[in-house]
Amino acid sequence: MAAPKKGRGPATGGQGRPGRALALILVVMGALVGGMFATGDLTPRLGIDLAGGTSITLRAENQPGKPDSINNTNMQTAIGIIERRVNGLGVSESEVQQQGNRHIIVNIPKATNSEQAREQVGTTAQLYFRPVVAVSGNTPLPDPSADGTPSATPSGKASPSGKATPTPGATTQGRAVTDALKKAPTPSASTSGKPGTQPSPSGTPHPSGSADPGTAALDKQFAALDCTPKKGTKEVPNPARNADPAKPTVACGSEGDAKYILGPSEVEGTDVDEAKAVLDPQRGMWIVQLGFTDKGTKKFAQTTGKLASQAPPQNQFAIMLDGQVVSAPSVSSAIGGGSAEISGSFNQDSATDLANILSYGALPLSFVEESVTTVTAALGGEQLKAGLIAGAIGLALVVIYLVVYYRGLSVIALLSLLASAILTYALMSLLGPAIGFALNLPAVCGAIVAIGITADSFIVYFERVRDEIREGRTLRPAVERAWPRARRTILVSDFVSFLAAAVLFIVTVGKVQGFAFTLGLTTLLDVVVVFLFTKPLMTLFARTKFFGSGHPWSGLDPKRLGAKPPLRRSRRAAAPTIDPKEA
Repeated sequence: MAAPKKGRGPATGGQGRPGRALALILVVMGALVGGMFATGDLTPRLGIDLAGGTSITLRAENQPGKPDSINNTNMQTAIGIIERRVNGLGVSESEVQQQGNRHIIVNIPKATNSEQAREQVGTTAQLYFRPVVAVSGNTPLPDPSADGTPSATPSGKASPSGKATPTPGATTQGRAVTDALKKAPTPSASTSGKPGTQPSPSGTPHPSGSADPGTAALDKQFAALDCTPKKGTKEVPNPARNADPAKPTVACGSEGDAKYILGPSEVEGTDVDEAKAVLDPQRGMWIVQLGFTDKGTKKFAQTTGKLASQAPPQNQFAIMLDGQVVSAPSVSSAIGGGSAEISGSFNQDSATDLANILSYGALPLSFVEESVTTVTAALGGEQLKAGLIAGAIGLALVVIYLVVYYRGLSVIALLSLLASAILTYALMSLLGPAIGFALNLPAVCGAIVAIGITADSFIVYFERVRDEIREGRTLRPAVERAWPRARRTILVSDFVSFLAAAVLFIVTVGKVQGFAFTLGLTTLLDVVVVFLFTKPLMTLFARTKFFGSGHPWSGLDPKRLGAKPPLRRSRRAAAPTIDPKEA
């Protein structure tokens, strides 16, 4: 049997070359800190409870004609759409979570686009293209069957006397839009605004040539409808918000300057494949370009072809967003190619806003904004201060315990805690812009709990080393023999903590996930620090005279630990000696 090489001990994670492990972790720490300064992210991003922001509670409502539309599938779909809308504006720290069966909580931290994001949160964005049956200026009609039709040329296009610029509208958030599906004048509301100058709702043929969609009830609603905005606000009545898209309805223009009778929806927002905001260089205005799906392209071409053969205003195509007519352009020929555009008094933000809503889809449910709570940064700062004070007190108690009980060994523990703190802080700062991680109060609690987990790992290793010294071994072999047993205990303990954090992160939502994420991150860092920093540092310190000689203040004094060297000698003497030749 070959004798072991001199100076070689058990394979214990770098006994002979602990400097390599220390150099590696120091390089990693330097790279992370350097990345912080290079990117300018010197502090972690703060969540809504620390930085301030807005918390919105939305209540789901059933869709028209679908009494059972509130279910878990639709709620989860709505959550995903809201998250994409808000995050599409760069507010990546937002939180969207379901509460109960029909409520969604949206937390929007204070950010550059937080107000714009709030506008998009509850916007249903139900987009429909409906044919216009009748249109009137916003004046209740005394007689629904009044005579009179708009002047029109034989070709069905509006005459000069009946021309009207496309009526500028506004979305439910007040963004003005009109449509340029076809660059032609739109004979929308009467220029005089007088009643009795538009076709009678009753008996008006449907643009597609079907039977009369108007009924006595619809005529009565149209005659009585007043779309004037409420006093002191810009809110326009919205009778078509929950209208069944498969049935005719009455509706208001989004500015409240016109009212309509509209036929069933011919094309829906689900037929839109994409939407983007672009600057039209020829007109010098922002527009929203729509691209239809293959199915939507066919439907749009067929419908516009039918409308082109109708006389005004039945050649108009109303674009409805969330129950209001944002524009009603006229059509003179079938529009193919699968594209269209929405134009008007847009700026870059409002055009991007509408394109973002249409791109990320319509919510499968209607939502009512039930409550809005504003969290101030001052309140969050006070809570953070209290949390940091609690953490500082806990850390101070740990330090006092280590110094009193472990004396010189406490230096290794404190340096390891410092290394862990640097890694944790740097990663939290870099993960903010990388994955949208935001530090909230539960996350701070997770970091505080991690102090105990990290300190526990040091204590396990130190006690194993002291056990070896009690058995009569000197420090250097005791350090190496104690490591395998301590390593197993540390790995098992950290695995249990990480598993608990992972399960908590998966099954919970919102702020609790911040606690679970921080706990899991610091648990992994504990393994890295113990293996690459604490163990190599312990090996180096064991080679010094202060620790190696068992100084009373080293925390490894054999006399104070109750070591019994004679017991170790007697065990050696009792061991039988076997001559290899006799064997």
